[in-house]
Amino acid sequence: MATNKADTSQGNVFHKTRRDHSNEIAEDYVEAIAQLHSEDGACRVTRLARRLGVSHVTANRTVARLVSRGLVTTSPYQPIELTDSGRRLARTAKARHEIVIDFLISIGVPAEIATADSEGIEHHCSPETLKAMKHFSNTRNH
Repeated sequence: MATNKADTSQGNVFHKTRRDHSNEIAEDYVEAIAQLHSEDGACRVTRLARRLGVSHVTANRTVARLVSRGLVTTSPYQPIELTDSGRRLARTAKARHEIVIDFLISIGVPAEIATADSEGIEHHCSPETLKAMKHFSNTRNH
């Protein structure tokens, strides 16, 4: 059976999309874990699941994937801890998130809507776009 170039190309696109989606989830989780540590001093799966609006099972499975990626550590009945890599990713995700929110607010989007919309936008902006958003927000707000 011959391999069709269009199938291979489409397969590559789907693979990239799945990888990107996996990265988005990882970023959202480590950002939430960092927030919960900041607020509560610890992050447990039950609280993380509530924060992200997912089931306990989904949160457990995702945390297991984060452990395998070296972003968090945990043990049964123990809090979730970010590794150095996880902390770096959480800081980067938070900074991107804040840039997008500030930009949306600077163009007149109400804060509540900007916060909700930023959840989807933040993962799909290139560094160049984020830099331009930050520059625009800084010049508009000063």
